[in-house]
Amino acid sequence: RYISTFRPSVKREVAKNKTQWKTMGPAKVAVPSPKNFLQKRSKEPKLPARKKEQDSKKLPALSVPQRTDHPVMGIQSKKNFINTNAVAAITGLPKKPQPIYVDRRQGDKYLLETSGLVPKYIKKKDYGVTPKYITQKKEEMKRAQKEYEAGILEHLKKRAMKRLSDEERTSLLQGLKKNWEEVYHEFQGLPVEIDTISKKTHKGKLESQMKQLEHDIEVLEKHKVIYIANE
Repeated sequence: RYISTFRPSVKREVAKNKTQWKTMGPAKVAVPSPKNFLQKRSKEPKLPARKKEQDSKKLPALSVPQRTDHPVMGIQSKKNFINTNAVAAITGLPKKPQPIYVDRRQGDKYLLETSGLVPKYIKKKDYGVTPKYITQKKEEMKRAQKEYEAGILEHLKKRAMKRLSDEERTSLLQGLKKNWEEVYHEFQGLPVEIDTISKKTHKGKLESQMKQLEHDIEVLEKHKVIYIANE
């Protein structure tokens, strides 16, 4: 049968570690040397070593003049900048804090000027002034209304109205009354029993003619002056 070549080594390791935990407590561990104590800052991460390429690079030259440099053309300023700055800081107005608003209980802050809560529009120069496009639109509407009225007047002038004389009005009124009498006489000649469609239609036609003639007669009698358009 098959026998592994590692059998002897496995037996030796088993025999060696067989009685390792048969003692009271853990197995004996090598005690560290007292010389290898934990030193201060020994566990802090250390930066990698600096490369030679970075060391070789030179820093750019500073634009600040050195202490040994002399002013151009021998010009020197007698101004004491320390005292000047101190006086300006003392006499100057304090800087106003930027207005903010808070809308949550967590304390989130936002600028008040850009929030829309400040009525900035009343400070504009054109506040309360009618916009130009509205005035232009009103002028265009007025111009269109004038053109429309002028067109109507011109149309009325072309269709000048003629006034009826008293004789023409009287003759017209008599003719309408005569026509009404004729239609009424025909209406009285209708049979008592109207049982066909043609008879009903004829009766309705006579009634509508009588109503129209009565309306025209009433208009002529009510109005003494009548104008007729020349079409």
